[in-house]
Amino acid sequence: MKILAIDPGTTKSGWCLLDDGRPIAFGVLDNLDMMDEIRSTYEADLMAVEMIASYGMAVGREVFETCVWIGRFLQSWRDPDAVVLVYRKDVKIHLCGTTKAKDANIRQALLDSYPATGGGATPQVGTKGQPGPLYGVSSHVWPALAVAVTVQARSNP
Repeated sequence: MKILAIDPGTTKSGWCLLDDGRPIAFGVLDNLDMMDEIRSTYEADLMAVEMIASYGMAVGREVFETCVWIGRFLQSWRDPDAVVLVYRKDVKIHLCGTTKAKDANIRQALLDSYPATGGGATPQVGTKGQPGPLYGVSSHVWPALAVAVTVQARSNP
C-alpha cells in the first residue's frame, strides 16, 4: 500500500510517500505547492494528514491557519473516502507507547524501526556515500513519516 502522509503547517508542510513501509519520496513544500503535489500523486492509495486536536488550551492564529490548510489539502485529494486524519497522540502511542513522548522520542522510534544499513553515526539515515533507508529525511518530513508509519500499522494488523 502506498500512503501519502502530510505534516501540515501554516505556510509549509512536510510530506512523505511511503510504499510498503519504505519512504520513496518526501520533502517540505510551500502549502500551495503541496496542493499541487496532492493533486498529482496518483500512485498513492490513500492520503493521511496529521490533524489538530483541542486539549482545552487557548490557541493562536497559526493553529487556525493550519486547520484551513488541512481542509484545503483534503479537498485537493481525488478520493474523499481514501483520507485518514491522524492525531498526534495516536502517533505517540503507536511509536512510543505513551502520549508523553516528545519529537526526539518519535524520531528515535522511527530510526529504531528501520535497518541500520547506511554509514555514519546514524546508519538508518546514512551518508551520501553509504545512504540508509531514511537518507535525506529531515525537518518536517519526520512527523509526516511518523503519520505514514502509524497509518500503515493500522492498515496491516
